[in-house]
Formats: sequence, C-alpha cells, structure tokens
Amino acid sequence: MDRTTMPPSCSTRTAIASRRFSMHLSPPHPTTRFEPHYMINPPVQILTRLALSAFASLLLAVPARANTPAQPYALEGTEVRNISSAALKRDYEIYVSLPPSYLKSQRKYPVVFVTDAPYAFPLLRSIGRRVNGHGGNMSEFILVGLAYAKGDDPVRSRNRDYTPSDIIAKKTAHEERNDGPYGQAEVYRNFVATEVMPFVARNYRADMGKKVYIGHSYGSLFGLHTLLTAPTMFDYYVLGSPSLWFDKRYMFDAEKAYAASGKDMPAKVMMVTGAFEALRPGAKDPRFNNRNDMVKDAQDFAKQLKSHRYPGLTLRSEILADEDHLTIFPVLATRGLMWALPTN
Repeated sequence: MDRTTMPPSCSTRTAIASRRFSMHLSPPHPTTRFEPHYMINPPVQILTRLALSAFASLLLAVPARANTPAQPYALEGTEVRNISSAALKRDYEIYVSLPPSYLKSQRKYPVVFVTDAPYAFPLLRSIGRRVNGHGGNMSEFILVGLAYAKGDDPVRSRNRDYTPSDIIAKKTAHEERNDGPYGQAEVYRNFVATEVMPFVARNYRADMGKKVYIGHSYGSLFGLHTLLTAPTMFDYYVLGSPSLWFDKRYMFDAEKAYAASGKDMPAKVMMVTGAFEALRPGAKDPRFNNRNDMVKDAQDFAKQLKSHRYPGLTLRSEILADEDHLTIFPVLATRGLMWALPTN
C-alpha cells in the first residue's frame, strides 16, 4: 500500500492511502486431476499385470493438485484513497476510476462525483466504459465515489451526512426515522468542497470546470442541499428519487428562502423519479410506495423551482414508467451521464 502525505502548504492534515478497488469473489471448488493411463490388451504376463497394478496404486496415492488461491477481483484503473479530515475528525474513503485513455493522453477530463459509492461506483464505471467505449455516445470522465465514513454503519453515515436538518433535535415525528445523528449535510458538503475536490484537482488531470454530481434518494437530498447552498459547486446535478418528504418537506421551505434572497441559481439539474414511487395504499403491486408519494413531491418541487424563474437554471424533470425506488438508479445514471457528458 502506497502512502502519500499532503504538501505542507495544505491547510488540513489529510493522510492519503491508495489501493485498488476490489470485489471479493468466493473461491471455486477444488478439482482432482489424474494423469491418464492406458489399458494393455491381453494376453499379458503375470509380471506385467503386477507392474501395472503397482503403477495404478502409485497414481492413486498422488495428492490432488491444489488450485491457485482465489484472488479478489480488482477493477482496472481504479484506486481507493483515504482522506483523514481534521475538521470532521473522521476518515473517509473515496474511490477513483480513471478513463481508459487516461494513460495515453495529457488532456483533462470532466469529473463525476457520486454518493453511496460502495454500490454506485462500480455501476457508473461500467456504464461509462460501456456507453463510451462501444457506442461513443458519452465523453470519458474521471469518476469519484464518495464512500461512507470508515467504521460507520452505512445507514448511520447517510443519516448524518446527507440530511440537511436534525429531526431528532427538532422532534420531527416521522415513521421512517432511524437512529441519528441527522442534519450534518452542510458540514459534509464543506468537507467535499474543501478537502475532497482540492485533492482530486491536485492528484489527477481533472477538469474542475466541468463537475457532475449524481445522487439517489438521500444522496439526492444532499444534492438539493448543495444546490440551494452553493449551486456552483457542481455544474450538473443528476438527482434520482429525491427524498423530498424528509422533515415535513424541508426542502420546499429551503427553496422558498433561497428564492426570497434574490440570488440566481446557475446550474443544470435533472430530476428523475420512477412511476412506481407514487403513493398507492393498498395497491396489489408491491412496487408502489405505501408511505410517501415521491412522484407528487418531485412534480411539486419542479413546479416550484420553475415558478421562481431563475435565469441561470436549466431544469429537466422526468417520471419514468415501470421503475421503482430500487430499479431507477441504473436508468437515471445512464440518462444523466449522457445528458451531462455528450460527445463533442
């Protein structure tokens, strides 16, 4: 494992460790191999029979050849970096995937940042390589996966880092509330802006003038918080199934407050929700939501954004048929990447 120390000029003490992103696969069952032996046609002498019998016994006594020990499956052109945040007093991993042409050129590449990296990172990497490499319908990009805090349960890490308000302190009753803490989205956003992004800019040929954010569910909630706090932090926002129900539709009030400030919203935003994310109590199809109408929430929020007529905002909102909260992500990721990073 290589270790790199941040330059002394950096204001934060960030310890970096690098390794390849890998996926562990179960080892195959060992197989027993025997060298072939051949029958000798009769008639034969007794001595020959005895010799063959002894030879066969020796063959059976030879131990089976062991298979090569199983190795983890490593994704080509990927790295895992550890960032120790002095401000947060927590360690985070980021996963980095470099495009196929990276080592063959000196040009800079757009950067795609995605939350929930343990599942989203390998998916986006595959989509990018498939669509660009086989169809040429998408520009190459550097992919940065934002993983959870090291040592944290993913649910705890998401609840804390992706949500904009502390529903436990506010005693906001909600049936989907899990154990906290909540409400540290701004602290986490600042970490991404001041520690993760500078690290990416220093260590890779990244075009930081073309940054794409992709998130789903709570990841989209964090994306909306960023949009309403520092809209120019990313150039494109691809937001799937945003959890607009959170804290009694907190984001609706936050957007109204932003509009009242008179600020522009210079960003390109795509919101995608699955048709099965509509509220259908008692529906026979289990893919429908039974708690929150995320389709209505998405439509209402898009309508509210459009009503404020931000000059710099480009908004695209879609409801996709035959998709639910779990199946929507691969589709929105593909559409979002092709929308944000078309080939020139």
